[in-house]
Amino acid sequence: MNARAIPPAVCSGLARTCALLLFAFLLAGPAVAQGFAGLGAEAEGFAVPQRGAPFSFPRDHGAHPEFRIEWWYVTANLVGDDGRDYGAQWTLFRSAAAPYEGEGWASPQLWMGNAAVTTPDRHHSAERLARGGIGQAGVTAAPFAAWIDEWRLKADGGEGIDRLVMTAAGPDFRYRLALAATGPIVAQGEGGYSVKSAAGQASRYYSQPFYTVSGTLEISGRTVAVTGRAWLDREWSSQPLAADQTGWDWFSLHFSSGEKMMGFRLRDSGGGYTSGTWIAADGTPTPLAANALRMTPGRTARVAGREIPVEWRLELPEKGLDIAVRALNAAAWVDSRYPYWEGPVRVTGSAEGIGYLEMTGYE
Repeated sequence: MNARAIPPAVCSGLARTCALLLFAFLLAGPAVAQGFAGLGAEAEGFAVPQRGAPFSFPRDHGAHPEFRIEWWYVTANLVGDDGRDYGAQWTLFRSAAAPYEGEGWASPQLWMGNAAVTTPDRHHSAERLARGGIGQAGVTAAPFAAWIDEWRLKADGGEGIDRLVMTAAGPDFRYRLALAATGPIVAQGEGGYSVKSAAGQASRYYSQPFYTVSGTLEISGRTVAVTGRAWLDREWSSQPLAADQTGWDWFSLHFSSGEKMMGFRLRDSGGGYTSGTWIAADGTPTPLAANALRMTPGRTARVAGREIPVEWRLELPEKGLDIAVRALNAAAWVDSRYPYWEGPVRVTGSAEGIGYLEMTGYE
C-alpha cells in the first residue's frame, strides 16, 4: 500500500496504530526490565559510543539510526507577562528495532514525542507515536528540523541550531517559542563521551544550554506572552544502563552568575552513580569526576501513586556548591507510554538560579 495515496488523517491513524503495536511488541519482550523507554544494558548488534570521537556538525544534529536510542530534548524556564513562572518541554525520542534506517513501512525506526507546559498549579502534557520511513516523524541535519505529526523544532533563518522555532500542542495547551543561542554548544562528559556507570556504559552527549526564549503559551484558552531561557540536550547510545540500574534523576541548572551545571544520578542497588558537567559562563565545560556530585533527595510528594522526591540537596565541594532545588509544581507528571516526572525547579543556597529536573523509573 502506498502511504502517499492515503488521506493524511487515515495515514496518521494507521501509523499510530502500527507504532502502538510495535511498541507493545517490544514491551512484551526483554525491554520490560531494561529501564526507562526500553533502554537496556546490551547493544545487541547496534553501534556503541567511542571515547575520543569528535562531533561533526551539522551531521550530528541529525539522527544516528545505527544506535539503539536517541533524543532531541528541550526544556525552557519561562516568565509570563502576567508575572507567573512557567515551564515548557519538547522531546522527540527515536528507538530502533534494528540498526539501520529502512524505507517506508519496513523501517525499524520508532518515534515518540512528549510535550508539556507547567504552571505553579497545573501540569499539561501530551504524547505522539509514529513509525519511521513514512514521513510522519524524523529529523534532518541541515537545515535542521525535527518533527512528529504537527509538532516541530526547526531552524529559523539558518541551517544549524543557533536559532530555532519550537511548536507543539495538546488537548488543553499550545505553544510557539523562538530560541536564540547566546553561547556555544557544550560537549558533555569527556569531550562528548558521557559515562553512565562504573561498568562503563556511555552515551554521546552534547547540549546547547544558552538559549534565550520568547513567544506565547496558550493554556486552557488563555494566551500569555513569555520570555526566558532554554536548554537543548542531544544524546544517543545503545547501552546507557547497567544491569542493576533502574532509572535516573537529571538536572539542568542555570545559575545567576551565568554558570550552568548538568548533573545526574543513575540509581542502582548501591545508591547510585553520579556525574555531570560544570559549564563556565563562556561555555567552557569541566567534566565532573564520578560521584563528585552529591545528590540527596529530600521532601517527597505523592504523584500518580508514586513517592517522588520534589526537593533535593546538591553538593559539589570543588566548586563550593551547596544548593537546595525545589520543584515549581510537585505534580509535574508526564503521563505517557513511559511515564516520568519532568518540571521546572528553583535553586537557592550558595547559588541562586532556575532549571529543570527529570526523574524516571519511580514505581
